[in-house]
Amino acid sequence: MLQVQQGIVRYFRLLLRIFFRRIEVTGFENVPEDRGGLIISWHPNGVIDAAVILTHFPRDVVFGARHGLFKWPVLGWAMHRLGMVPIYRRKDIKPGASDSERKNANRQSIDVLAQAIADGGFSALFPEGVSHDEPFVHELKSGAAYLYYRAVELTPEGKPPPVIIPVGLHYTKKRIFGSQVLVDYHRPLRVPEDLAVPAQDSEERKKQARRLTARFDEVLREVVMATENWDLHLLFQRGRKLIHAEGAARRGARSVPPSLSDRVRHFGSIWKGYQVGLETHPEETQQLVEGVAHYDEELRDLRIEDHELDGSAWVSSPRRAVLLFLEFLLVYLVLPPVLIFGVLVNLPTALALMAFTKAAASKYKDEASLKLIIGSVAFPLTWLLVAVLVGWGETVLAEAFPEIPRAPVLTGAIAFILSAFGGVLALQYRQIATETLRTIRVHLTLARRKGAVRSLLDDRSRLFDQFVILDRDLRA
Repeated sequence: MLQVQQGIVRYFRLLLRIFFRRIEVTGFENVPEDRGGLIISWHPNGVIDAAVILTHFPRDVVFGARHGLFKWPVLGWAMHRLGMVPIYRRKDIKPGASDSERKNANRQSIDVLAQAIADGGFSALFPEGVSHDEPFVHELKSGAAYLYYRAVELTPEGKPPPVIIPVGLHYTKKRIFGSQVLVDYHRPLRVPEDLAVPAQDSEERKKQARRLTARFDEVLREVVMATENWDLHLLFQRGRKLIHAEGAARRGARSVPPSLSDRVRHFGSIWKGYQVGLETHPEETQQLVEGVAHYDEELRDLRIEDHELDGSAWVSSPRRAVLLFLEFLLVYLVLPPVLIFGVLVNLPTALALMAFTKAAASKYKDEASLKLIIGSVAFPLTWLLVAVLVGWGETVLAEAFPEIPRAPVLTGAIAFILSAFGGVLALQYRQIATETLRTIRVHLTLARRKGAVRSLLDDRSRLFDQFVILDRDLRA
């Protein structure tokens, strides 16, 4: 059984490595080895959230998961083998079912998760109870707090009490193949003394659970760096890019893309400064936000990024012009035949998968997760089938035309590789083609809109100075 679990975890880790271009993990030092604990996280990306933590946590972990997921093909089987525990939501109860039965079932699930913690392991819950696309934490359910208290009760005397580890999950473009993710394990939550030991009285314990849940909410908002809306979130991102690009320019260095952990850290600095600035320097903070918004609008009008302002136009670099021309030929002349083959091979499977997951999943995120999990099996089988058919077809042709060399294995292998590469290319080609055109357009913009570029450089420099001054005032 243990070998099966390890095999499934390795398989999920491979899938994630294929789907995400980069997975960064920080904070292993915050996970103790001498006791068990509860992992809490926000829930921005469906089943993928659990898979990322499960495959990148330094110790064994048991997840509580929505019971409906156990009915999914492939995924449900894997969840059972991994020892995941079903959590029953009120809105998922079938008409006529008893709510008391649901609560009793959840108590049993909580006991299983709590026992894993008491035995020195880790259990994990998403207290929001549902995945979402907002840049802030949704209202938390109290189940995680009850789980913690049950684990404290079950922990043998003399053993250290369990810890609570908040996790930050940060995705660049979570639904796009080839994006990035950061898994950030934060320091264990400091539980106030009056909330550390569960009360014996049921009503008093409810009050404790509500207060501990409020503490979870406070910490997760800090971990997530929650903003009021996506507009403000994107302005913070623009501020981060502005500071990074201008700082590199003033050092005389090239603005290279930072790691995802650095991006999150820099975003966090701006987020914290904004929170403090609203209280201590509201006018200066609001002026800076408005300035960044105007700068962002001007950049979007030119359809250019902060670091690209420091580039030179292709007309001033013949070597760069040649490289751009070769890149254009590769993307628009060489790759399309492979792309067409990949589409013809993979499109039927993709359409069947889309129809099946749309009918089987009640939530969009569930649909996306199902596509990843079932597609990881369906597409390789498709490539293998094409390889067999092409190899067989090559044998038939060789018999009809003896002058054709007989090499069905090699031909089949080439067909398999082209099917797989063409399928991946079909997912990536639009982005590749767009980036190629973008690069050409940026160089044309640098050559034709020199006045606008100089104005934006001045704005970037001025806003950078305002960031520095405000940061100094906040530290004073």
